[in-house]
Amino acid sequence: MADAKEVKIKKIAAAKTLRKLMADHFYELDRAVKEGRPKVAWCTSVGPAELLRAMGFVVYFPENHGAMLGATRMAAETIPAANAVGYSPDICSYLTSDVGAFLQGRTPLTDAYEGIAAIPKPDVLIYNTNQCREVLDWFAWYGQRWSKPVIGVECYRGVGEVTGVHVAGIAGQILALVEPLEKISGEKFDIDRLRETVRLSRECSDLWKEVLETAATKPSPLTFFDSTIHMAPAVVMRGTQVAVDYYRELLPELKARIADGVAAVEGERLRLYWEGMPIWGRLRDLATQFLELRACVVASTYANSWIFTALEPDDPFKSMARAYTELFIVRSDPYKEKYLKEMIDTFGVDGIVFHDSKTCPHNTNCRYAMPQRLAERLGVPSITIAGDLNDLRCYSDEQARTQIEAFVEQLSSGVAPVSNR
Repeated sequence: MADAKEVKIKKIAAAKTLRKLMADHFYELDRAVKEGRPKVAWCTSVGPAELLRAMGFVVYFPENHGAMLGATRMAAETIPAANAVGYSPDICSYLTSDVGAFLQGRTPLTDAYEGIAAIPKPDVLIYNTNQCREVLDWFAWYGQRWSKPVIGVECYRGVGEVTGVHVAGIAGQILALVEPLEKISGEKFDIDRLRETVRLSRECSDLWKEVLETAATKPSPLTFFDSTIHMAPAVVMRGTQVAVDYYRELLPELKARIADGVAAVEGERLRLYWEGMPIWGRLRDLATQFLELRACVVASTYANSWIFTALEPDDPFKSMARAYTELFIVRSDPYKEKYLKEMIDTFGVDGIVFHDSKTCPHNTNCRYAMPQRLAERLGVPSITIAGDLNDLRCYSDEQARTQIEAFVEQLSSGVAPVSNR
């Protein structure tokens, strides 16, 4: 194991700006609830946020709150409260940790931001089931509790090529949201305002893509664990100028690291790919372990989920529909394997870490022999770590540590792992 100086995680200076942006985001939502304007819309992470912003809503993303519950480990205390009212421990732990926290009257926002006592109460809840069916159940629970409308988009699944039929179907559903949203917001829909919001989303997306692609450099200036932090504006602020400005600040810092030869992992000897959800309550522990092993997790499907190159301001409805349908999670296995090959080639990946997330089957891609097919076709070895995005009862620190150590040792010695589990 390397000494303490070598394993110190390198801080990214732009994180200071990010902390202020996130504070501003949550304080804006809190003010909107207290003052009754603008209206508050809840939105799933790859839902029609552009349309909501264009119609004057401030937008809250409960999945982001779920990740905060996981990262602060508060989820361990809140999940049982949701289980007690009938939500299975086998379903999405974002849902159970969030519903449980509400039932207990708790939120990590209270500890992080002075004066915020609760999550923002919505005027409308907008979903897109491209993430999973749980988002609809999740929003429906709050909608019934507060007697607020729950409307949204039903997506396609197992999509190979995204066709005009797919696009037309989703675009029609997004367009159908306009009329009810006009009634709730009290604002008339303005196509030019939507075009501008889509333009900002596309610019944010392009910059975020550039940020992630800096990791193709050897050594990489950032890790997957960095990306789980710095993705926040792309997730909760897309469609705003502040998100664009943030990545305009972050990108030059990473390029300067490249120019100066500054590695996120000192003495980088292996480059790995993370496939699946983050294990939010163990991000720092995992980041430190990979750092100790001089293995850089350079890329992930997860962080790339907020790259929307299909967005086009001149055709907002169809381009939003295409962008939301091109999402990795809804695609067929042949498409996913082709995508992973491209990522492996682009980032010079030596091995893949699959996370088998107990309560998130839709973002788990190791259950139908994909690791074995990739190993056979591409010669890329992998391991599968059993865990969960929020429920740490599904995760063994000792087992995961041992698996990772053995995997890195085998890769370093040129011996392919006997088993991926």
